[in-house]
Parts: sequence; structure tokens; C-alpha cells
Amino acid sequence: MAILSGKVGYSVLKAYAGNGRNIGLATASAYENKSKLQILMGKNFLAEIKDKVVIDFGCGIGLEAVEMAEHGAIKVIGVDIQEKHLETARASAARKHLIERCQFTQSPAEQADIIVALDSFEHFDDPTQILRTMHEMLKPGGRVLASFGPTWYHPYGGHLFSVFPWAHLIFSEQVLIRWRSGFKTDGATRFNEVDGGLNQMTIRRFERLVADSPFELVELECVPIRSLQWLANPITREFTTSIVRCTLKARID
Repeated sequence: MAILSGKVGYSVLKAYAGNGRNIGLATASAYENKSKLQILMGKNFLAEIKDKVVIDFGCGIGLEAVEMAEHGAIKVIGVDIQEKHLETARASAARKHLIERCQFTQSPAEQADIIVALDSFEHFDDPTQILRTMHEMLKPGGRVLASFGPTWYHPYGGHLFSVFPWAHLIFSEQVLIRWRSGFKTDGATRFNEVDGGLNQMTIRRFERLVADSPFELVELECVPIRSLQWLANPITREFTTSIVRCTLKARID
């Protein structure tokens, strides 16, 4: 339950955050001039995809898909629902002379050894269905390698709405959406309707989703926020985890 809501909450938020441009979150990039794969997936990732057919689920403009092809994946299939992103990805692969090893599509025609999901499980509108879809895209014995965050109880788990640490928990959804409408014109009325979507994913919720899915959780690593590492433990993990890394494999009935 939010602490501040209604007219009072909106007045406080508006006084602090103004029109949103003052907080600098809308254009900030945590991965600028860095490898997103290296940051999110860990040091052993490239060895795991070597000589594998990989699906990059939610590939966007294909930067990571191309990087995986450059680092040993035998084939990378980038999957995204936005054709404009796929066109950009194809052009990027062509410039790198990797067009024969990189395919970009909304619906893959073959199954993969590994599905990679980068920075996305906190954005999926229907993560339950996404897990089912991933299961159908995997070869027998295949795995899902996922990394995502910040999750909902992270200090900045509200993304744009986190105008200060845990602001997205202090102000109500209605207040935050009303504030956002002052500088965004897409008509969003809920967190899951904003650009990119926010499904309020927590670590515990993700574990429950996997338990009810065709997958089992092989490994789950909660990488702590550097400044809160001293406080990180299984009890505080929802508030002290920077990103979640995990491996899923198909459940054997």
C-alpha cells in the first residue's frame, strides 16, 4: 500500500520531480560504452553459448545478438515483436558481415539449444505465457539463461517512476501515472502500459512463476547492489539485489 496518494501525493511528487526532466532517468543508460552481455550474464556466459544455436528473446535492435555471433554462437536468432527493431538488427549484422549467422524475426522457424533473455522479465506483460513460449522454442535438453533487474523492491525498481530511492513504493500508481502524463502522451493508465512495460516483478514472484511453468530453476543468483552488499542476505534480497541471473531447464514429467 502506497504511503502517498490522491491530491496530496501528486502535489508532493510534482513539487519534487517537476516535469520529469530534472531527474535524468529517462535518458540514462546503464550500459553506455559497455557490454550488456558481460554485465548481465557473467564471465562464463560466452563459453556456454559457443557452437550453440541461440535465441535472443526480446532482441531489440540486435546489439547483443550480433555480439553473441561474434563470440562463438554458431547461429543467433533474434526475436522481437517490433519489426522496426528487427530491420535495424539486420542492418547491424550485415555491417559486421554476420548476416548468415544472425537471423531476426518475430517468429523463429527452428528451435534453439539456448534461449537468452536479457533485462526483460520485469517488463513482460504476461510472463507466464512467455515461459510457455520459450519452452516451445527450445530443443530437448535446452536451457534458458536469463538476467533481469532491477526487480520491483530495488531502490530504483520503478525505473522512470523512481525519482528517488523507493519512490515507486511511496507514491501510488495513480499518482505516478498522473505525474508521467505531464511529459508522456501515450495515454498509459497503468504501470504495465508504459513504454517497455513494468509488471512489478519481484524475486519471489519469479520463483513462483517458474515453479508453475514447464521449467525448473537450476540456478538463481541474486547479485547484490554494490553499496548494499554488506546488508545482502536471503531475508533482505528483495531490497538489496541489483540483478537476478538464472538458468532454467525443461521439467521432466
